[in-house]
Amino acid sequence: MKDTIINKIKYLGGNTDAVAQDKSFIENWKSIIFNHYLYDKDWDVYGIDQFYESNKELYHNQPKKFYDNLLNHYFSAHDSTYGQYFVKDWMFTPFKEGSEDQEFDDLIDEDYVQGVVGISKPEFMCILYSYGYPDHYFVCTTDPDPSNPTVYSTDHEVYFDELENKGSLEEFLDRFMTKEEFREIVTGYLTEKFNLT
Repeated sequence: MKDTIINKIKYLGGNTDAVAQDKSFIENWKSIIFNHYLYDKDWDVYGIDQFYESNKELYHNQPKKFYDNLLNHYFSAHDSTYGQYFVKDWMFTPFKEGSEDQEFDDLIDEDYVQGVVGISKPEFMCILYSYGYPDHYFVCTTDPDPSNPTVYSTDHEVYFDELENKGSLEEFLDRFMTKEEFREIVTGYLTEKFNLT
């Protein structure tokens, strides 16, 4: 795994202490720990109005505590639907003989998938899941660049019937916000929406 990717993961709040250059990408990804969800830079401030209304007094009396609480809430393992991304590490191997996923073999056009990824009988690992469209993000386990694999997206409605190249993992990680960037977005939104200073 490239150092720039490791640094981006750390920047986003992931723990990469168990990542090692002598491990495969799959082993390294499975060793990364996120104790919170991720939000992309196009995030639509889901739940912020309600959070503000429920904590209005705190906002006006202790704004720092308000934002600390907000970040602690959004960047936790909550069960609210806020447009977040969930970090995953499960395998999907529909073309592998004897695989539990082989049941998908008749539902997925192997030639189409191989044409998109350029690899015969590809095996995948889901790295992220979201509530948006598309909702699944995968890397191919035998990507030609295992230090910076290509990310592919699909959706449960068109599972692998539509597969889009989202660029390298390094580029893909740029779409997500740090806690500081998240706070800036919320601050700007609240200031404009509620005419706050």
